[in-house]
Amino acid sequence: MAMQSLFQWDFLGKKSFDDLVVILKYNFQEFAPQFDDEGFSQRILRGIWEKLKEIDTIIQEFAPEWPIDQITHIDRNILRIGVFELKYEKRIPARVAINEAIEMAKTFGGDSSSKFINGVLGAIYKKMVESGEIKEDEEKNKSDGEEENSGVQSPEQSPISMDEKGTNPESELGNM
Repeated sequence: MAMQSLFQWDFLGKKSFDDLVVILKYNFQEFAPQFDDEGFSQRILRGIWEKLKEIDTIIQEFAPEWPIDQITHIDRNILRIGVFELKYEKRIPARVAINEAIEMAKTFGGDSSSKFINGVLGAIYKKMVESGEIKEDEEKNKSDGEEENSGVQSPEQSPISMDEKGTNPESELGNM
């Protein structure tokens, strides 16, 4: 719901946070009226809205050949969610955030979206590890604990390790 709502908000011209909340509420009523995510989507969207300039600057730093307004709406908003979860949402393990973004790109993006998303988020992750912002061993332990609790499988390899098709064969999350 968060990605769909963020996509619509961006496509319609990125007005206020209130507009984003209206879109989110509409999407829940229309597509998942019985689903309660306990405020998760609104928390993610509020965080993205509050940090939008910082997030877009990070995306530009790691995708310098692609001005933010030239990245497709889908890819741009998947990246925004991924960057927010990597940098600011400490309850979500980095590897899980990257894998979820890749899966969204495979489902909703174009043919090369998952490679693009993986490359950008993987480079951000690598820099965060190198700078000490994330400790790789702690991240692996968080991901392993998340795997036991959520059913999401964490890859045993770096999130940027790909096969020749540009996919991570060990990170397939199935239909989410």
